[in-house]
Amino acid sequence: MTPPDGPRAWFGRLPVVTRLVLAVAVTMSLVLTGAAGLVYWRVRTALDQQLHDDLAAYQHSLDRAVRAGTALPPGPSGSFCQVLDARGRVLTSGGAGGRRALLTAAEIDSAAHGHGVRRDVGSLLPITPDTLRLQAERVTAGGKTRVVVAAVRRGHRDEALRELLAQLALASGLTLIAASYVGYRTARAALRPVERYRTAAAALADGGQDLRLDVPADRDDEITRLGHTLNRMLDRLEASAVREHRFLADASHELRTPLSLLRAEVDVALHRPRSAAELTETLRSVDAEVQRLIDLSNALLGLEELGSTDHITRAPVRLTDLVETAVAPHLRTAEQAGRALTSDATDTTADIDARWLRPALGNLVDNALRHGHGTVHLTATVHGARLRLRVTDEGPGFQPEFLPRAFDRFARAEASRTSAGSGLGLAFVHAVAAAHGGTARAENTGGGAAVTLDLPC
Repeated sequence: MTPPDGPRAWFGRLPVVTRLVLAVAVTMSLVLTGAAGLVYWRVRTALDQQLHDDLAAYQHSLDRAVRAGTALPPGPSGSFCQVLDARGRVLTSGGAGGRRALLTAAEIDSAAHGHGVRRDVGSLLPITPDTLRLQAERVTAGGKTRVVVAAVRRGHRDEALRELLAQLALASGLTLIAASYVGYRTARAALRPVERYRTAAAALADGGQDLRLDVPADRDDEITRLGHTLNRMLDRLEASAVREHRFLADASHELRTPLSLLRAEVDVALHRPRSAAELTETLRSVDAEVQRLIDLSNALLGLEELGSTDHITRAPVRLTDLVETAVAPHLRTAEQAGRALTSDATDTTADIDARWLRPALGNLVDNALRHGHGTVHLTATVHGARLRLRVTDEGPGFQPEFLPRAFDRFARAEASRTSAGSGLGLAFVHAVAAAHGGTARAENTGGGAAVTLDLPC
């Protein structure tokens, strides 16, 4: 069920620049409203205090004159006054007060009972004429109750506040427009590299060849770091694509050779009648090529499975047991070749996945027996939290030009691809080390070749 659209959903569908500008505009509106409200309140308070002081001074002089029975004194410009009896009749007035009572019956009654009255007449907005602020107090003169009303005009005060409101509205509006424009330009400038990256990525998705984004080298902000991260990702994708193409080319070549030999053997066997011995020899040759295909397939599947560390299951394993099980299948081969195969392991345990390390060590021993001379020696030691596995021989060592690519798939020291082996042994060893979070290193020791695995355990 699709949820109904709301303000949040509508806002989320807007472009990023629009959302940023709206966010800036709303935030600035709140800030400007708060600032304008504070300024208006401070100015109005100051004006009201001044008006209150004038009104209080005028009221005090009127009260004193009424008690003394003297003439009512003049007040500030535009002010006027009235003296009422307890029934609300105007007894005396000054200024432009006139004979009409300024107070309502309820206000007269409240003032006569000693409750002061203060109120404004007219409003700031909309503009009304004769805006006043009046104050009424009870005064006892000659034993009689009188209500003295003092009033001053608010015209100057209201005009100043209206002018202030207009100025604040104009300044806030212009500030909001300027802030929104600056926010828009800033957002566009900040997101311009992102759009450039998007355009470049779209070109790459459409088959572009230049797998690099144009990232400035003299900056170090978030967008620039994003560009460098994308470039590193593109480098890895490019390297992955290169490896994939090379893998497909090498794998097709490796598969083509045994398949071609199989086809040739079968064609020769079918070309003319063969004796039982010849057919047996043909079947043995076919069996060898089939086994080669099986070994190649198993090696490729193992490498693919090792592509994820999820397939590594660590468990405590005694190093002596690990070395013995890795060496045992090759003892007969070494004996038949007149070679010595020795091992030396620390009597301790390591947290590793023996299911993968045994065949990896077996590959190293097999390579040393096949390509090296003299004694093949396997050592396993633990230093701190690191396991070191090392296989050495006494042969001629690796060719110097082969060492940089020793762990590449299908890499062989021999130029011919028809030699024994698939060229995946050392690649498998490197994958096992990487899956354990370790490293593999091939080197010449001066007295032969050495391959070392350094693994956390």
